[in-house]
Amino acid sequence: MESIDWSNLSFGYMPTDYNVRCIYKDGKWGDITVTNSQTFEIHMAATCLHYGQEAFEGMKAFRGKDGKIRIFRMDENAARLQSSCRGIMMPELPTEKFNEAILTVVKKNERFVPPYESGASLYIRPLLIGTSAQVGVKPAKEYLFLVFVTPVGPYFKEGFKPTPMAILRQYDRAAPLGTGRYKVGGNYAASLVAGEKAHDMGYSAVLYLDAKEKKYIDECGPANFFGIRGNSYITPKSTSILPSITNKSLMQLAEDLGMTVEVRQIPEEEIATFDEAGACGTAAVISPIARIDDLDENKSYIFSKDGKPGPICEKLYHKLRAIQYGDEPDTHNWVTIVE
Repeated sequence: MESIDWSNLSFGYMPTDYNVRCIYKDGKWGDITVTNSQTFEIHMAATCLHYGQEAFEGMKAFRGKDGKIRIFRMDENAARLQSSCRGIMMPELPTEKFNEAILTVVKKNERFVPPYESGASLYIRPLLIGTSAQVGVKPAKEYLFLVFVTPVGPYFKEGFKPTPMAILRQYDRAAPLGTGRYKVGGNYAASLVAGEKAHDMGYSAVLYLDAKEKKYIDECGPANFFGIRGNSYITPKSTSILPSITNKSLMQLAEDLGMTVEVRQIPEEEIATFDEAGACGTAAVISPIARIDDLDENKSYIFSKDGKPGPICEKLYHKLRAIQYGDEPDTHNWVTIVE
């Protein structure tokens, strides 16, 4: 353990001591079990492998200055997983069972929660998959829920620094009435080609336009988009966007700061009127956007020329992190302290 360089962790997988599991069989969820095995046996005809019956979540635990471990907005992740289950016909995991699994796995791996000064956190990955052996497109009868954890550093290696993004019209992330609003693996698989193309060109992510009309802002690859104009926090409304718990939290904090929050369709040309822009999600919290290049139209929207985040992005980022680490009062009851 002493060999972990907490301050220089990347965002990746590192083995920890335990993970937890729970099986759904005969119409009901079983008990939560703890294991130190990092693998499981799965039938070659499992529905998750053939028909994509798979959903997951991403959450974090933080060690505060007081030494206490805090988990951020656990109930929201439970609710979003239940929504994904409804979206691809898997049995919903009850919130109590979800919370029990999360608390168990964090306690069992307490020594992997990075120290306060490091700025790192413990990433928590709940996963739910269909395991029944069947051929034919229909929901499985048996499922496996598991949760593993791993200590992580910042999602973007630049940390909290503005990065460039690109609009690539020839790719769609998700269909308007498809699975975009659910956290399922297929959405991420669908974004890999465009994401790699953007990376090869020096961009951190793709800013997708809506799949139907190619007129409105949708998502930034694996994150929600927001723009700041004057005293307004503006974020897209769309049936293909994953409802980000981080974005929901930032909207509340913006309101707390006296800002106006607008959730609506954002035409691409409106980007030109924003003072700041950012991508937000569990992994990065906020990734400020330096500029957005519309490669098809050969134009750029610039938000940062000096490599520094805008003042509102900075204020929201530090405020949210302060709540997560216990440095500021948790007035909205977002944090669960691990006893």
